[in-house]
Amino acid sequence: MKRRDSIKSIALGTLGASLFLESCYGVPREKITRSLTRYDYGRTPEETLYDDNLFAQKFFTNDELLTLDKLCNLILPPNEFGSIRDAEVVQLIEFMAKDIPSYQDPLRNGLLWINQESKNRFNNIFIDLIETDQKEILDEIAYYDPNDNMNDLPEPVQWFNLVRNLTMTGYFTSEVGIKELGYKGNMPNIWDGVPQDVLDKYGLEYDKDWLNKCIDQSTRMTIAEWDDEGNLLT
Repeated sequence: MKRRDSIKSIALGTLGASLFLESCYGVPREKITRSLTRYDYGRTPEETLYDDNLFAQKFFTNDELLTLDKLCNLILPPNEFGSIRDAEVVQLIEFMAKDIPSYQDPLRNGLLWINQESKNRFNNIFIDLIETDQKEILDEIAYYDPNDNMNDLPEPVQWFNLVRNLTMTGYFTSEVGIKELGYKGNMPNIWDGVPQDVLDKYGLEYDKDWLNKCIDQSTRMTIAEWDDEGNLLT
């Protein structure tokens, strides 16, 4: 099984940062601002106000956002379906850090640790290292015995596991991630009616006018509309 395929199997089982992310990603600020609330239906006024309040805050510094961007891309490199930038993963992590305060210290302390570790080993911060040096550090904290208690593992291992989980969540719950998974969801099926041999067996046939009107596959994606008297228009 390829590495990305194994990650897919695991996946199956902000305004505050918008100014920086706009210049870094080349994505319109409005898209970044509302990236997590583009679907407003089902939200109560209180929930919308809560989200807007979080978007109005900023937690990570610009340097921390750049480091997260590099980490997420190393965890899940771009492919033909999309990238962590297309999926707005860093925006999600920024939002989650504000939404779940218990994430804040582990995430920030981990970013401090990886920069210090990079300086100790290679005399440079993490994002300025060559990729082989970056992976050398990550390889030491990315793999652990699943039988071990996660809370008993070193803090860098726990931190990387959190970042990896957020990366997977952000990507595989996005439009590009769902496309990569091949998930189709509840889509219109193609049905041409009762097979002709069954109709013949019972001496039945469709009314041709209704057949042409109700079983037209070219219009199966059209949303039905009725007039005020309940007559079907489309």
